Formats: sequence, C-alpha cells, structure tokens
Amino acid sequence: MRAPVVLTLASAVQAQQLYITTTGYTARSECTAAPATPSYRYATSVPSPTTTKTYAPTYDEALEIYGTELSTTTWGSWVPGKTVITATDTDDKYGQAAWSSQWQDASLINYTTIGQYTTTVNPTPIPSSELVLPPRDPFGPTDCYDFPEDFMFGVAGSAAQIEGAIALEGRAPTNQEKLIEDDRPKNYVTNENYYLYKQDIQRLAAMGVKYYSFSIPWTRILPFTVPGSPINQQAIQHYDDLIDYVLEVGMLPVVTMIHFDSPLYFLQNSSLDATADIGGRNGGYGHPEFVEAFVNYGKILFTHFADRVPVWVTFNEPLLYAFNFAGIHNVVQAHAELYHYYHDGLNGTGQIGFKLNNNFGVPKNPENETDIEAANRFNEMQLAGFGNPLCLGEQYPDTLLSTLPGSFKLTSDQLAYFANTTDFFGIDPYTATVVSAPPGGIEACARQNMSINSLYPYCVTQETTTVHGWNIGYRSASYVYITPTYLRSYLNYVWNTFHTPVVIGEFGFPAYGESERELQDQVFDTPRSQYYLSYLSETLKAIWEDGVHVSGAFAWSFADNWEFGDYTQQFGIQVVNRTTLDRFYKKSFFDVVDFVGARKGLGY
Repeated sequence: MRAPVVLTLASAVQAQQLYITTTGYTARSECTAAPATPSYRYATSVPSPTTTKTYAPTYDEALEIYGTELSTTTWGSWVPGKTVITATDTDDKYGQAAWSSQWQDASLINYTTIGQYTTTVNPTPIPSSELVLPPRDPFGPTDCYDFPEDFMFGVAGSAAQIEGAIALEGRAPTNQEKLIEDDRPKNYVTNENYYLYKQDIQRLAAMGVKYYSFSIPWTRILPFTVPGSPINQQAIQHYDDLIDYVLEVGMLPVVTMIHFDSPLYFLQNSSLDATADIGGRNGGYGHPEFVEAFVNYGKILFTHFADRVPVWVTFNEPLLYAFNFAGIHNVVQAHAELYHYYHDGLNGTGQIGFKLNNNFGVPKNPENETDIEAANRFNEMQLAGFGNPLCLGEQYPDTLLSTLPGSFKLTSDQLAYFANTTDFFGIDPYTATVVSAPPGGIEACARQNMSINSLYPYCVTQETTTVHGWNIGYRSASYVYITPTYLRSYLNYVWNTFHTPVVIGEFGFPAYGESERELQDQVFDTPRSQYYLSYLSETLKAIWEDGVHVSGAFAWSFADNWEFGDYTQQFGIQVVNRTTLDRFYKKSFFDVVDFVGARKGLGY
C-alpha cells in the first residue's frame, strides 16, 4: 500500500497552483496528449463582430420589389377580464375594437395575469462565476473528426413556448391559446422571453453559441392575418431590435416563420378537436385562404428582415398540423412560392428551407421483409410528401395518394415549379421508433380511417422495444430515447433519398424526473450530455465516413419552456425558475458547446 501524502502549508499552496485558470475548449485526450495538470476552465464567448454582411436587399429596396405600400399601426394590449369593448372605432374592420374582439371571441380560460414585465429588460453581463465548466464525465465520444468549417451549430426556441405576453403590444390570438383547455399550464406567460430576450441572447453569446434559431409569430406581425391588413409596428420594431442584438453580440439569427402557432383566423369555423386524417392537430393549413395569406406574411418578413437573416425556415414540422391532404399540398405550394420569391425576386443569398418531424422508423426485425416494408412506409409518409416535390420535383408518394381522402397527383407544371425549391432538408430527429407490420396487414388498414382503425393512416405498429425485448435506448421523461446509431442511419436515409443538404433543426432530451430535483441536481444533467455528445459524434461519422452533407445542428431548447401544456418535460439546457424567471446553465450546455468548439464547428 502506498503511504498517505501529507501536505505541508507550502505543498498545499503548490497543489492549489496546479488548478490554473484557462479559457478555450477541451483538448481531446484520445486524439492528443492529455494535459499534465487539470485546470479550471471557462466558457468561451463568441467574439464581437468585425464586419457586417447582408443577404438580401435592404428594406427600401425590398419594399420596391414587394410592390405594395406597407401600412403599419398599433393596437395596444388586451386587458384580461374585460367584457366590454371601450374602443369607439367600431366601423374600422382593422381598428382597436375589431382587434379587441378577437380576444373576447377567443374566450381564454383563466387568463388573469400578464406576467412580471411589460417593457424590454436591459441585459446585464454574465458573471464569470456562472461560466466555469463543470467536471468532465469519465467516458465520452472517442472520435477524432472535426466539423466542416461552415457547419452551423446553434440553439433553438419557439415563440409560443418562450415569449409569453400573448395579448400585449398588438398580438392577436393563435391556436396555441386554445389547444390546452384543462387545468394544465397555458402559454400566457411562459419564460417572458418577449421582454427578456436581450438577457437570453447575452447568456447564449457568453457560452459561445454562434447561431440562435427562433420563430416570429404571424399574429404579432399581422394581427388580422390576411393580405392588405395593417402591419403591427410594435412587432416590427421588436424583431428588428432582436435581430440587431443577435448580430451585435456576434451571433447569427435563424428565423422560423411558423412553429405551430397558426392564427386563430383559420380555425374560426373548425373544431380544434376534430379528428385529423394525418397529423395530430388542425393548424388551418388546408384553409382556402392559407397559401395566399402565408406567402404574403413571408414576403413581409423578407422585406423587413432578410437583409440581416442568413437562414430561413418556412414551416416547422408541418405534418403534425397539416390535418389532411389539402394541408400538406398547401404547405408545399406556399413554401415553393416563398423560395422563388426569395431567390428569384429578392436575389437572396442566404438559405431557405423547411424542417420535418419523424422519429425515424426502424424495422423491429431487420431480417423480416414485412417489417422493412412497414418501416419504409412509415418514413415515406412523413418525409416524402414534402421531400418528393420540393427536393426532387417528383410526385407525391403512393403511400399518401392511396391512403388520404382527397389526395391528387401534381401536374407536370406543378412538378417543375416545385422542383429544387429548398436549400436544406431540415429534420428534428429526437429519437427512433420501432416499426412492424400491423395485424391484418397494411393494405387493409389503409382502406379504413381513424375511427375504424387506430393505426390509420400510417398503418404500422409503432413500439419502443426491439425484437429482443430491450428498450430501443435510454429513456427520457417523454417519448425520447437515446438512439445515436439510428440517427446516423436517419441522416443517411434523408441524404441518399432526397439529395439535399441536411440540417438537424432540433434535437434534445428531457431527463427523467429532472423537474422534481433540487437545482444543483437539475443542472448536473449527465444523461442529457450523453444524448447530445453521442448524437453529434454519430453526425460526424455520417459526414466523414458516409459522405452525408449535414450542414448544421440546433439543440432544443436553449432553456426549459412550455411544452404545450407541460413544464415537467424539461428539454432545456438551462433551468428556468418559474417564480423568479432566473436562468441557470446546465452541465449539458457546457458539454455540447465544448464538444463542438473542440472540433472547430462554431462557424468562425
């Protein structure tokens, strides 16, 4: 047995000096010699910008291309509990009285508070004590690959889940205020990012994040939704400031046009609980006015912001809110029109694409032909309805045409117009799904409907256990299982099927039971670190070993948020105190930024 070491005062001081303060990213011991002494390390913030770049015409030039004068106005805020409209402009269909009526007609449940803030909060510097990296985990990825120099790494969030301030400064109602009608949490306040956005952006920049992906609510920009209605001046000013601040701190903005928060206008005569032919909710995408209105909204965003925004996402996970075949087709039509307008009309030099949901289907028994057929059907139905026309200029897949009511084939003119109208194919590959053929077979199910067969329209059995009875991966608090090797297969599938650069638009992991733990235990979220690092390691293998063009990845979410009626499924890489709204970095945030930074992937 080795004799115990006794430290004298002098040797204790020497021991303390071994833990020197450094900055920079983690040296990979598996690729280079390990450092002789451990050290305290700090997150490395993004550098201040030294140049500016534009990606499209400035406002005045873009307005001339748009061709119509853009009138703006303000409407103020809706007072909770008010039952009588006090505005006197009742003859103005876009006036204060008409705007207030939208909220009265929405008839929100328990809407009694507007949160802590009503004005933008000035940011404060992040103290260095919050930026000390946590202890390393004993095991981790062993790859020696670097990310491509132009790889976009960032974090993501969506307006409905973080902004709050839903009826303030002219915003009109969306479907998200009506979907959760029981005693579960609503989106009325959430993280109050609408007023705390500068502090949130400051916190991201301090951690070294290069790209910030966020969404802009349609009903903030156009409270009355339709073309020709006035634009909300307060909203334009807000997102002007937000984008400018992202650039000021050295980051780059990625803007999503719609992230589930459809204007309630499209659902006025529809039941929000109606059974969908496909997807989970009715986002109003099949409405006869949807395409024209959405394209107009997108053009207004381009006119005001495209000069400073390098990356645009038209639709987030549209299949979930498509509702029927008409919804799918309208999304394809609207996306293609905006792509042509951006590149052909504005001569935009940035990127415009979409991102889809699909927990990648893998056959339960990879040696069983029927299970392979079932997995192929599952993936094709979720991806090819958008990928076939927009990437390849090819027909809607037979799986949709033979299953969904009202489906139709595209004409040759439509196929030519839709072809090659996306700069990237975005996927949100949170996890994988084990798929097998259903009892009675696929074809019999496809001739039925949801009321007859619960497996319709995919008509496959979806599970989370393998053919040998194991979970497909380590389980989270919700549907997510850690499945990194299947992510690599997924990336291969998308690239080799649609031949378009792939962007991982969202990926994240709500650690099991995290919300019930003390703060110190919440922030030490090793399972989430394992999720992120294993997924990124497999992404690198897909890039360098398989030849897949993956151009970016965005962690979901940059902070715990409103998960559509739930705060217990915490996807964030920061904790949010629901009383004080204070944010706290989690270990996984440090680990994922350190992983990418060490592999030269921050886009500098």
